[in-house]
Amino acid sequence: MLSSAALVLLMVPGLALFYGGMVRRKNVLTTIMHSFVCMAVVGVQWVLFGYALAFGTSQGGWIGWDWSLVGLRGITMDKAFLDKGIPELAFVMFQGKFAIITPALISGAIAERVRFPAFLLFTLLWTTLVYCPLAHWVWSPDGWLCKLGVLDFAGGTVVHISAGVSALVLAMRIGPRRDYVPGQASVMPHNLPFTLLGAGLLWFGWFGFNAGSAVGLPGPVAGPAAALAFTTTQTAAAAAALAWLLYEWLRHGRPTSLGLASGIIAGLVAITPAAGFVTPLSALGIGALSGVVCCIAVQWKSRLRYDDSLDAFGVHGVGGMIGAVLTGALCFMPVEASAAQVGKQLLGVGVGVGTAIVGTLAVSALVHACTPLRASDEEERDGLDITTHGERAYHAAIGH
Repeated sequence: MLSSAALVLLMVPGLALFYGGMVRRKNVLTTIMHSFVCMAVVGVQWVLFGYALAFGTSQGGWIGWDWSLVGLRGITMDKAFLDKGIPELAFVMFQGKFAIITPALISGAIAERVRFPAFLLFTLLWTTLVYCPLAHWVWSPDGWLCKLGVLDFAGGTVVHISAGVSALVLAMRIGPRRDYVPGQASVMPHNLPFTLLGAGLLWFGWFGFNAGSAVGLPGPVAGPAAALAFTTTQTAAAAAALAWLLYEWLRHGRPTSLGLASGIIAGLVAITPAAGFVTPLSALGIGALSGVVCCIAVQWKSRLRYDDSLDAFGVHGVGGMIGAVLTGALCFMPVEASAAQVGKQLLGVGVGVGTAIVGTLAVSALVHACTPLRASDEEERDGLDITTHGERAYHAAIGH
């Protein structure tokens, strides 16, 4: 569990490179900072009260709370987590990494134009008011969605649907970049090797994300469940990467590095809710379908005329929905696939989408009442690295 938690934390620098490579060089530092600052903001929030909200004693299935968990005061180093046979502090840290990376995913949709102070406040409020309740509903044994039988092995609804839909809402709330022209390649990535390296680190860390979510179940179950999740994660990522690459190649005549990297992430997202519940062969299908559908969703962005800068919704929102629904259609454990289970999964998707929309609108309104969400035209033109942080990533003229 400790190794898995460390692997999930490694995903955050991986995401920073993945996103950082796709923006222009005048905004690379602030884009990377968005991911790194989540480690600081949510890292503190989770210890102070976030864990208590998500995994404390359930208040009617809607939210957790336990004063002894505030600041983790009531968790001694030898206290075990439920019947899982692991120290609760290990579980706290593992789940804390999930809470960290989720708002970091949202930052991709608003890159190159969101003000840094606004993002800090948004991260704190969104994690508290959207992420923590949703995590309690789905993952707490007494959460209302958990009791209804909604399956989410490692975060398809809690992490990816909530982040992807919130990203879309926030991108539309803030508006497009000043020089974004739908249908034209006017905003080009400045460092695709960064993006490929980030995708590789995300793939590596995702084994902790998914396999670690077997959580140390007692007896002989933990090993097989973790091994299954490890296998399906690898399988779906490979299938999605190949599917996105081939679809793009056939449709546009060229296989691109960005398409390959995006396909990897799409497959990892889609398998996340299903990782410990489906066979490797099913994982191939989930990966292949997510690669093609997410590619189409990203391409439709220009037709729908919204500016999701780094495709957070097209990959995480759409991929998370695909994976969540197919979990019900293909699962063989802990229940058999059935129309009833698909219905439960659709309920979970609907709740995740609705919570993300309402929560993000409310949180963004609160943030905007305190500080402007969007950078000025002058700040956006000059780049947020120099206007916000007084720094530049590169001091030599090495291209746009």
